[in-house]
Amino acid sequence: MNKTELIDAMAADAGVSKAAAKKALESFLGNVGSTLKGGGRVSLVGFGSWSVSKRAARDGRNPRTGATIKIAAKNVVKFKAGTDLSGSVN
Repeated sequence: MNKTELIDAMAADAGVSKAAAKKALESFLGNVGSTLKGGGRVSLVGFGSWSVSKRAARDGRNPRTGATIKIAAKNVVKFKAGTDLSGSVN
C-alpha cells in the first residue's frame, strides 16, 4: 500500500473526502517527524512506538576495493510493533 492508496482507504473508512484524509495523514506524519526530531518518542498503544536511537561513528569497508572508510555517526528511527499489530499479522 502506498500513500495514495492509504489516503483512499482512510477516506472510505472515515466517510470523509480524500482531501480531508490527505490533510489528516500529512498532519500525523508531520507531528511524528517533529516529535522524533526533537528527541521525543511517539507511542500508539496496541499499534507501536517510534523512537530515535544514536548510531555511533564506525569504520566500514568498501566492498569493491577493500579500503577502510569512516562512517559518520547519525540518528536512526526505530519502530517497535505493539501487541495488537503483531497479533494481527501472525
